[in-house]
Amino acid sequence: MRKMFLLAGLLPAVALAQIPPAQSPAAPPPMMPQSSVNDPWPGMKKLLIIADVQTGWHHDSINHAMGVIEQMGREHGEWATVIRTDSQLITKAPIVGQGTRYAGKPVNARNLDQFDAVFYLGSGAGALSDQQKADLLSFVKQDGKGFIAGHAATVAYYEWPEFTQMIGAFMESEFRVDTMQIINEDPTFPGAGVFPKSFAYTDQFPVMRMPFSSKDAHVILRLDPSKMTPQQRKTRADDDFPLVWAKSYGKGRVYNLTIGHQEQVWDDPKFREMAHQGIRWALGLVDAKVDPPAPPALPRSKGK
Repeated sequence: MRKMFLLAGLLPAVALAQIPPAQSPAAPPPMMPQSSVNDPWPGMKKLLIIADVQTGWHHDSINHAMGVIEQMGREHGEWATVIRTDSQLITKAPIVGQGTRYAGKPVNARNLDQFDAVFYLGSGAGALSDQQKADLLSFVKQDGKGFIAGHAATVAYYEWPEFTQMIGAFMESEFRVDTMQIINEDPTFPGAGVFPKSFAYTDQFPVMRMPFSSKDAHVILRLDPSKMTPQQRKTRADDDFPLVWAKSYGKGRVYNLTIGHQEQVWDDPKFREMAHQGIRWALGLVDAKVDPPAPPALPRSKGK
């Protein structure tokens, strides 16, 4: 019994001997550089996608298009995408929260000053204030940033003439989903070389309202009127049916991509490459000859 008692008395000491010595508190992790706090994607261009369709038609392909555009930027390491289905970020003013919790307080939202281009996939009259409209125009015209107009953009902001002037045209009508012949007007433009000089394509194709003319922009792809029916050609007596074009707007670059109505189009590798390179041009990552000349590409710097 005495031996058992002694052994029992030794157990606490043995157990204590097995406890590792106390260690000093771990050093706090190094502070994240301030540039990383302000810019979660250093070294990449910043693209803002706006898909505000609350006052217009919601195309089913918009959801897929946003994902494709975001993926392209990441897989090439060229741009980071912020996706919004509202127009809050179309402003140069500080963005503050609303409601009892965040009213008047800064929130984690970046205004136009943080972006290098806007890809607009919305439609309808929109709900921008006069100041937001002025900020968007100056973002492109004075700041020299980019604007990419998606399929429905040519029917957006139809009560705002300056927007139509910026993107180049307003859609008067459209040919329903059909296979039509397309002419590659400028295969030297970034991305356009993936398509042959003449090719058939299936999508929904727009007809631009007069007095828009291809002389007002640098046309890249157009419908071939010689392969259209007489009824189709009547929609534009001058046979002017542009589909994809580039233009300058003040110091900025505008790329108008009117096709992409069908979700399947965004899965076409050729279309993706054309869109990819068009976005790169709008972001100022690559130059191209356009008439009239667009501003030269800006140096790629950290955080931009």
